[in-house]
Amino acid sequence: MTSASKPSSSSASSLTKPVSGEKADRVFRAVAYACGILILVVLAAVALFLLFRAWPLIGGDQRTNGEVIANFTGGRATNFWGYVGPLLFGTVLVAALALVIAFFVSIGIALFISHYAPKRLAAALSYIVDILAAIPSVIYGLWGGLVLVPAIYPFWNWVAEHLGWIPLFAGPAANPPRTVATVALVLAIMILPIITSITRDIFLQTPKLLEEAALGLGATKWEMIRLSVLPFARSGIVSASMLGLGRALGETMAVLMILSPGLKYSFHLLQASQNQTIAANIAAQYPEADSIGVSVLIGTGLVLFVITFLVNLLARRITEKASK
Repeated sequence: MTSASKPSSSSASSLTKPVSGEKADRVFRAVAYACGILILVVLAAVALFLLFRAWPLIGGDQRTNGEVIANFTGGRATNFWGYVGPLLFGTVLVAALALVIAFFVSIGIALFISHYAPKRLAAALSYIVDILAAIPSVIYGLWGGLVLVPAIYPFWNWVAEHLGWIPLFAGPAANPPRTVATVALVLAIMILPIITSITRDIFLQTPKLLEEAALGLGATKWEMIRLSVLPFARSGIVSASMLGLGRALGETMAVLMILSPGLKYSFHLLQASQNQTIAANIAAQYPEADSIGVSVLIGTGLVLFVITFLVNLLARRITEKASK
């Protein structure tokens, strides 16, 4: 009787295990769905908040809105699109330049850490990169305004003298150089650790069999990286770059502390008072804005929100194609 009861108890315990596993699976699935839905709810809440607060600009008295915009711009613009157009242009220009400067340097640093540096040096560099990625943007802004702006003028002046025949570098170079070029350089330094950190981790995840197979077939180390590592990490590189671009698009304090603002469609990177970004303009104008002025500024923030959303959507499409 005792021997007969043992199998029944073991069979009963074996029956309870799948049941508890199914419950845990259902709980985990519910939590995962809730987290995913929460992201959509937060995104919708932000969009509705911006739309609600910007509604006086959209459906209110356009004459009053025009007067507020004229007050913001000193009479250079009297309607919303004439106001937000140059701001959007400056935002995209500064962020794109920062990404161009940071992208190749980030890839080079990530490759050096993952495939070339000795282990101790790679560990130290990884630690430094992670620390740089955590530094607040206001620190970069203070460093840029107090240290970089006075120090970089001779270089920008040299660029204007020798490369001024290129419209981008047409002189004279502003002194102090509170220009788009200086801001783009600071933003590039700001987003460089983010791109480097993510691409480094992706490079380290490359299957060793792929690398060893390329080396076994007689490839050099660079050929192995070009044929195995970079194709494997392509989608991750795109994602890291778009993450850095998103931070550059929304950067406020560093731009506000360095850039001499303007309201032009200008590609003159070395001249002051040419461009301004949406985020820095909101921070500069908000303290003195009335209720209608706040609606105008939030309207520009809504435009920035849409542009950032479209950039991330485009990045997602590019990442999906790159991963195939």
